Order: sequence, then C-alpha cells, then structure tokens
Amino acid sequence: MAQICDLTGIKAFSGNKVSHSNRKTRTKWLPNLKDKRYLVPELGKTVALKLSTRAIRTIDKLGGISAAVMKGKADKMSDRGLKLKREILKARRELSAGKRKLAA
Repeated sequence: MAQICDLTGIKAFSGNKVSHSNRKTRTKWLPNLKDKRYLVPELGKTVALKLSTRAIRTIDKLGGISAAVMKGKADKMSDRGLKLKREILKARRELSAGKRKLAA
C-alpha cells in the first residue's frame, strides 16, 4: 500500500543527509500516516482512511470528515478520497431533493 495521505496527498520525499564532513547519503522521509475510521452522517456508514496527523487535526478543526473532504482540493486527493467526495455530494443532493433521510 502506498504511503500517501488520502485527504491531502502528502507522500514520502527524498533527499540527502549531509554529515559534518559534507558527505551526502540518499535518504527518504516518510509522512506520519495513521489508519483512521470516521462516521459519515450523510452516508450512514463508517469509512477507513489513511491520513496524515496534520489531516486528522484539520478534520477535527473543521468539525468532521464531511466538511474536510468537501473543502479538500480534488487534485491532491487520492482515489479513495475522491470517491468519498462524490458519494457525499450525491447523498447531499438526495437529501435536499427529499429522496433520502439523514442517518442517525
């Protein structure tokens, strides 16, 4: 599984570690990713995402996964994040049209 955040698109980056003697060694810095499950009220189900700790803090600040996914940039999201965004949009349209009720 790729080490990429589903919401922000943060992934590993590489560079050189430089010693005191200026010797360069290739290295890779991995993001701080956590597997997290959230309840999406519009869908009435839980979703499992691989998120960076920064993304988890953003979700908490915005008040839930739905708000964070809707605010997130589509070009940086993973396929799983984009699929979730489409499902939420569809559920919101159905809620406003009266075809669906909000799951408790």
